[in-house]
Amino acid sequence: MVILQAIILGIIEGLTEFLPVSSTGHLVLAERVMGYRDTAEIFTVVIQVGAIVAVIWHYRHDLVDKVQGLIAREKRALAFWRNWILATIPAGLVGLAVGDHLDRFATPMIVAVALIIGGLLIWLIETYHRPKPVHSEPQFDKLTTKQSLQVGCFQVLSLIPGVSRSGSTIMGGLLSDLDRVTATAFSFYLSLPILTLASGYKLYKGRHELNTVGGGGTALIFGTIATFIVAVVVVNWLLHYVSKHDFKPFAYYRIALGVAVLAILALH
Repeated sequence: MVILQAIILGIIEGLTEFLPVSSTGHLVLAERVMGYRDTAEIFTVVIQVGAIVAVIWHYRHDLVDKVQGLIAREKRALAFWRNWILATIPAGLVGLAVGDHLDRFATPMIVAVALIIGGLLIWLIETYHRPKPVHSEPQFDKLTTKQSLQVGCFQVLSLIPGVSRSGSTIMGGLLSDLDRVTATAFSFYLSLPILTLASGYKLYKGRHELNTVGGGGTALIFGTIATFIVAVVVVNWLLHYVSKHDFKPFAYYRIALGVAVLAILALH
């Protein structure tokens, strides 16, 4: 039963990690509903490895090209990696500084409020901000240093449970004058260092507390595999979706879920 719960949580992580709906928020709520035991908050972070591998798998050919370009010191590749590093720094530094204190905010109440506020902000951005025309492929060559830093600063907001890393970076990209496809693809790339650092740090720090995770290492393995399989599908789907649609449906979903959680909390 515990392994089944881990698989379900892995599916939820895979579904929500790259959508602007907050995977952490969903996992916090799902763990409470199912009564899953993860007192050290290890499971929630470690299964993100599945999402990391999904992005690497989707962009495997592009990553090889960019790494080869970096080695050959090609101008386009150097510019991309520079922007990627710059956009990673803000959340990385803030996460290292206050990361240990954020777990206390991972409560259903805070998640619900963050879902609602984030949903309202997504709706406002999509309603009143006119993004650039969408291209079929991400326009990384046109990504500037300023835009990269702006997106990186928006990513800091995702440290708050319920905000959504993908939501903050994609919306930050739109406000930084990127088109939806470029903003979404750059958000995927930014997930690699942030999720890797968070998962690695949490696993190292909690290596002696793995027994606090329901199902232990076996649950982590099954949850991670489930995350990878579902995330591969979601990454492919989302890139096609954003080429033709906006993010308003996700805003409505966030608000509805947040209101429902607050209502349930009020009744109890």
